[in-house]
Amino acid sequence: MDLLEPVTQPYAWGSHTAVAELQGRPAPTAEPEAELWMGAHPSAPSGVDRAGVRTTLDAVIAADPARELGATTAARFGGRLPFLLKVLAADKALSIQVHPSREQAEAGYRAETERGLAPGDKSRNYVDDWPKPEILCALTRFEVLAGMRTSDDAAALLRALGIRELDPLAADLAAATSPAALTRALAAILTWPAGDRAALVAAVVAACERIEAEGGGYAAACAATARLAGDHPADLGIVASLLLRHAILEPGEAVFLPAGGLHAYLQGTGVELLANSDNVVRAGLTSKHIDVPELLKLTDPAAAVPVIEPRPAGDEVFRYDSPAPEFRLYLARPGCGPVTLPGDGGPRIVLCTEGAGLLRANTGTLKLARGESCYLSAADGPVAASGPAALFIAANGLTSADDGRA
Repeated sequence: MDLLEPVTQPYAWGSHTAVAELQGRPAPTAEPEAELWMGAHPSAPSGVDRAGVRTTLDAVIAADPARELGATTAARFGGRLPFLLKVLAADKALSIQVHPSREQAEAGYRAETERGLAPGDKSRNYVDDWPKPEILCALTRFEVLAGMRTSDDAAALLRALGIRELDPLAADLAAATSPAALTRALAAILTWPAGDRAALVAAVVAACERIEAEGGGYAAACAATARLAGDHPADLGIVASLLLRHAILEPGEAVFLPAGGLHAYLQGTGVELLANSDNVVRAGLTSKHIDVPELLKLTDPAAAVPVIEPRPAGDEVFRYDSPAPEFRLYLARPGCGPVTLPGDGGPRIVLCTEGAGLLRANTGTLKLARGESCYLSAADGPVAASGPAALFIAANGLTSADDGRA
């Protein structure tokens, strides 16, 4: 069992308080802290101490993949830890974005490399050749745009705005016989004539403020869209956001984002578990690279983006169901314990978000305080936890037999 030294990502949309408070550091911080990475992604691997030697988790795994990951996981994922665990803390909206499937990521990364794009080139869509499905579990109330509306719903909202320029899009959506109309609407918005963009965004923001004031079924979504203008003035992502479903996750609820699922995280703090990738193709609400044709190719307007409640998976252990083979997210509240942690047989990362927990394995014991995390290798075997703690456990999706559910 290895105590991890996570990597903090200081993205501009991050919080000055959430990550620091979780880790017990002084807040507010001088710079925003957006994400806390716990894993072995090559761009920001967590630090570990092995036998008194300071190293990184990716180096530890590379030295003996079969021992660290287990033979099955090592073979399935090419000797790579298949998941990345994060704390995500958003004070401002992240970009509207979509992630590729494994086949799309492999093809896109290969094509960009063959075109001569360097690994750090900002015009890259694919920084690695892995997919990036993800699940986000709310620690606080968390506002999201997740998945696209139905065509009828999107048409009704666009008509409620009362903006003449959007009437053709609303008409096409209302007459749609397939979700492809949503992709056409998204394409039309993101390629709006440059000279008319600022006026369109201003009209949409004004209309959203009116709908918010009037109340009704679209008031919350329109309020979110209007707020985006403060951080991203004249950004076409403000208009595109209206095509997405708006939701607020309560603490303990989660949302799963499959490949092709268009989404944006707007505000809140949560635990995010994803395949070990940093591939992001953006649609708006960002100053970073936007490739509209690639985005449209990846976006699946019919992708289901469900809100997930935790399901019992043993004594004081709960599971967040998702189909990704790369990961499975669990929450344990051991109390007096002991509680056997799921995921035995493969690698795991454990994050304590409340209280403190004591982990016991044949290889030793480890105490985790609030904000601390650790890596459990396959060689650690069964691990029991006790103590008044909330422990999020990241495991791979190949070891679901441990909780008796396929």
